[in-house]
Amino acid sequence: MSLSRWTAVILAALVVGWYLMGDRSVPEGGLGPEGVLLDADDRGLVAKGWHVYAENCASCHGANLEGQPDWRVRNADGRLPAPPHDATGHTWHHSDKVLFALTKYGAAAVAGQPVETDMPVYNGVLSDQEIAAALAYIKSTWPADIRAKQEMLNEREGG
Repeated sequence: MSLSRWTAVILAALVVGWYLMGDRSVPEGGLGPEGVLLDADDRGLVAKGWHVYAENCASCHGANLEGQPDWRVRNADGRLPAPPHDATGHTWHHSDKVLFALTKYGAAAVAGQPVETDMPVYNGVLSDQEIAAALAYIKSTWPADIRAKQEMLNEREGG
């Protein structure tokens, strides 16, 4: 297994460990958009999310959610390129709560330790509703089988 793949595995393990251990690097109640669903079937939310994604995410993650080339291979600065958010990426391997927390608070807050990434923290930049809309848009593009697998994570993790 390559170094970048090991790094991705370790980061995923840290995220799961943080979630299971209840690390409170993210403010209490901050794991999800309070009272806001990441509903990929809500046409209005998805339409709003397309605009939020286009304005805030597409420059790195691609207009078609394709991510940056060689997204699993570290750049010269040691950071991984932006991953795809379509079905070819790993976004759907995370629950809504984790996706929301990563977007709002950043990977370091979710992992509970510093993480070298170019992903900005959107807390104070986007509202919870805008974050939820962008994530609903992303989810709306996934095939039914991928959405079903991701929904199983939500049911298991409560969100």
